[in-house]
Amino acid sequence: MNITSFDDLLFAARSQPEPQRLLFVFAGAELPGDATPQQRASFEAGEGGALVPLMTVDKAPDEIASFHTLLEESLTFSQEWRILFVAAMSGHNGNPPSSVDAERLLEGMVESIKQGAVGSFISLDRQGQAVALG
Repeated sequence: MNITSFDDLLFAARSQPEPQRLLFVFAGAELPGDATPQQRASFEAGEGGALVPLMTVDKAPDEIASFHTLLEESLTFSQEWRILFVAAMSGHNGNPPSSVDAERLLEGMVESIKQGAVGSFISLDRQGQAVALG
């Protein structure tokens, strides 16, 4: 399935034969101290910068009504995020993975994002649309 939006992601997760747990890392962008004037101008225009993990959460697909619901929840934190990275973990024998199970994987996602290794995650913008990061 080609996932182009958060709705596609929810549909895919809910359609799996084993129960899923979705792992979310909300990332902001910051400008490195040694940025060039051109990089600074691009950053001020809302482009570029280094992605920085800000907060994490894991949820079963049935705990999320829509992207709007997740967005509203994220706004209760004072962190301004730009990109949402998503991964999924599958349960076994009809048993869903727990938040405890997800913790180690979320920590790994955070480390991968810090290193710029984001190719294995689904990346979504603040409108819930998939984005390709280069």
